[in-house]
Amino acid sequence: MKFTRLEIPEVILCEPKILSDDRGYFSETFREDKLEKFLRFPINFCQENESKSSFGVLRGLHYQIAPYEQSKLVRVLQGAVLDVSVDLRKDSPTFGKHIAIELSEENKKQILIPKGFAHAFVALEDSTIFQYKVDNYYSGVNDGGVIWNDEELAITWPELQLELSEKDRNLPKLNQLNLNTLW
Repeated sequence: MKFTRLEIPEVILCEPKILSDDRGYFSETFREDKLEKFLRFPINFCQENESKSSFGVLRGLHYQIAPYEQSKLVRVLQGAVLDVSVDLRKDSPTFGKHIAIELSEENKKQILIPKGFAHAFVALEDSTIFQYKVDNYYSGVNDGGVIWNDEELAITWPELQLELSEKDRNLPKLNQLNLNTLW
């Protein structure tokens, strides 16, 4: 597996090696030892989640606050998404900046999103299956978010008819968050 630090260096692109022949393909999609060697610290995933989304469904921007903050390793099993990570670490030089990258069944890329980031994706194909591992359990009372179209974040979303949950349509703007309570 190849690991690459992106423009926000704590966000890691993970590209598995794909072994293909006329029967199909094989790939190691996760190796804790190799990831920890690259990161130089342990990561212990304890929960794995999967969602299926129709074309144009946008989920996010979500995060978990302390003590349930989460790192995520995200990937697409079927279809494609535009995946977005936003730095919400108040003392970070990249605070409010984001990484947007296409993840798909074809490119098999994965993104490791560290604690302190909000995360979202929009399905670029119908019946997109999105999977992610987290290193802390979900807690509904520690769940938070930022509105997907906050002008301050300047995220360029695809020009699609987007479908959002009621919860995601009513998330606050970045400047409405109390950053001292997040992490």
